[in-house]
Amino acid sequence: MTTAILGAGVMGETLLSGLVRAGRRVDHLVVGEKRRERAQELEERYGVAVLSNAEAARKAETVAIVVKPQDMGDLLAEIAPELRPGQLVVSLAAGITTAFIESRVPEGVAVVRVMPNTPALVDEGMATISPGSHCDDRHLAEAEALMASVGRVLRVPERQQDAVTAISGSGPAYLFFVIESMIEAGVHLGLPRATATELVVQTVVGSAKMIRETGDHPVVLREQVTSPGGTTAAALRELEVHKVRAAFLAALEAARDRSRELAEGQ
Repeated sequence: MTTAILGAGVMGETLLSGLVRAGRRVDHLVVGEKRRERAQELEERYGVAVLSNAEAARKAETVAIVVKPQDMGDLLAEIAPELRPGQLVVSLAAGITTAFIESRVPEGVAVVRVMPNTPALVDEGMATISPGSHCDDRHLAEAEALMASVGRVLRVPERQQDAVTAISGSGPAYLFFVIESMIEAGVHLGLPRATATELVVQTVVGSAKMIRETGDHPVVLREQVTSPGGTTAAALRELEVHKVRAAFLAALEAARDRSRELAEGQ
């Protein structure tokens, strides 16, 4: 089966390189890209055929669309005449619903909506997939295989995708913000910036690994670090005083609401 990747930006190339590393044959991959310099770069780097969007869509059984949400309408108008019933369209565009795509492609084209995130760049992505009205298990399995090349994949009902966008889609930015803040605090406390950075980054990586490998609830792990009347307890008290937990809830609600607005074209 041939897979076309339409959109050769950062995430598009991330998916392409992940598929190649996962063992997908290069002669079963094509890329849709209009910019000649970019096309030449991808051809030289991966040995993949780079075609027009329409030609790539015509040649493929699976079409992965990796463009900005505002570009989706124009791209669908361009490729719709080349699509056919039974073909699979996998959309990685934030906020774009399966209904939006299905209304602009031929009847019977299967559509899967994906919410990826940027850790896919280092093969640690978290993606969720949701089926449209013409999908079967074969289509979902193919979408899973695409995204599994750059990280982990979960199936969720499409009604949950706005919440997913708020949690894992935008989530790396929240964590980078926390990491940035901890590094700045370390500098304020007298540490060299390089030392503070290494301390914070390894602490975050190690803590995430503890959650994954122990299976313990974060509350249990937090309590293991928090001695009564100790340094951690003093720090956590300040976080509660400043309502950090409530701030995260409000922030994620705002992200979810904005995802809904984008889906409605606002």
